[in-house]
Amino acid sequence: MALNLSQKQEVVAELADIAGKAHSLVAAEYAGTTVSQMTEMRKKARETGVYLRVVKNTLASRAVEGTEFACVKDALVGPLLYAFSLEEPGAAGRLIKDASKTNDKLKAKVVSVEGKLLPAAHVDVLAALPTREQALAMLARVLAEPAAMFARAVKAVADKQGGGDAAPAEAAAETAETA
Repeated sequence: MALNLSQKQEVVAELADIAGKAHSLVAAEYAGTTVSQMTEMRKKARETGVYLRVVKNTLASRAVEGTEFACVKDALVGPLLYAFSLEEPGAAGRLIKDASKTNDKLKAKVVSVEGKLLPAAHVDVLAALPTREQALAMLARVLAEPAAMFARAVKAVADKQGGGDAAPAEAAAETAETA
């Protein structure tokens, strides 16, 4: 069904709003993908904070104009599925990579992060980025490590000087004998 001018303007405005908020973009060829595969991808996209849409390339190129994804305008060729990561940069890459494992017709063609157009092979790099929770856990581990190292050093010094676990055990045994 063809869109009239006002519908096209609504699509462009919606995509421009999404592109303004998105962290990354992955555009993939989807020709040959079944309806059930697309439905499953859309379900996963909603769960992971990815905006997934099939749009004509002319509308998409107008929508990304003035955003950090303007660099992809010339690469938008052929029937493409657009995946914008709204919550974390690697979400769209993970979605497309996971879906392409079960669907050999789905192939990433355009990858863009922070205003840079990257080769399609970088979808693997984008998918490998940690989630927010993973990144916070790694940060917590890095921040806790100096304190743990200090505690181990203090314990090693105490053990070396003979004030380790043996002294409290001996004192407790002497107290028990005298009582």
